[in-house]
Amino acid sequence: MSPSIPRSTSATRGLGMTSQRARDRLVERLVAEGIRDRRVLDVMRQLPRHLFIDEALASRAYEDTALPIGQGQTISQPWVVARMTEALIEAKLPRRVLEIGTGSGYQCAVLAQLVEQVYTVERIDELLRNARRRFRKIGLANIRSKHDDGRLGWPDEAPFDAIIVTAAGAALEPALLAQLAPDGCLVAPVGPSGRQGLLRVRHGDDGFVSENLGAVSFVPLLGGTG
Repeated sequence: MSPSIPRSTSATRGLGMTSQRARDRLVERLVAEGIRDRRVLDVMRQLPRHLFIDEALASRAYEDTALPIGQGQTISQPWVVARMTEALIEAKLPRRVLEIGTGSGYQCAVLAQLVEQVYTVERIDELLRNARRRFRKIGLANIRSKHDDGRLGWPDEAPFDAIIVTAAGAALEPALLAQLAPDGCLVAPVGPSGRQGLLRVRHGDDGFVSENLGAVSFVPLLGGTG
C-alpha cells in the first residue's frame, strides 16, 4: 500500500480556501451527493487537490467542479473522481490498476492511496511531466507512468485487475478490454458529447457484462501523442 500523504508542509496543508477545513467541506458535499465508500472519502479528505491545478485557480480547488489544466484538458469534478473510484473498487480492491489519461494526476493520486500499483498513460507530454512532479512532491512511489496513446493501454504490463479511463470514447476500446484480467473491472465514460454514460464493465466467465452508472461529461479520448 502507498504511503500516506505527508501533512508537514504548508503547501500540503493549505491555507484558507485550500485548507483542511475546505477538504472536509468537500467531503461533506460528496456524502450529501451519494458517495458512500469511506475509503474513497478518507483519501479525498487528505489529498491536496489544490496542488494539482494552476495556482491562480487554487481558491476553487475544493469546489465540486471541473477546472481547466491547460492543453484543452480539465481536472475532473471531485464527485466524478469519487464515483469512478468507488465504482472501480466496489466489488473488491484491485491490486494493479491501469489509468488511461493521467491529466493533472489527481485521479491517479487518489487511486495510488488505495491500491498496490497504478500504471498511468498520458498522450500529452507536458501534462505528464507536470503530473510526475506532483507525484514526487507528495511522495507517491507506487505510480508508473508512460507517454503514449492511451487507447493502446500498456500491453507489456497486462493483465490489470482494473482499468479506469478518464476521457470519453465513442465505444469501449478493444485493446483495453483485452488487457483486463479475468474477474477484472473497467470504468469508462462512453459516447459523444452531450450523450455520455459512465460504464462499468466486468470480465466474467461468460464474457464482458456492462452496466450504465449514469450520465457524465468528459473530454474526448483522442489518439496519438502530443
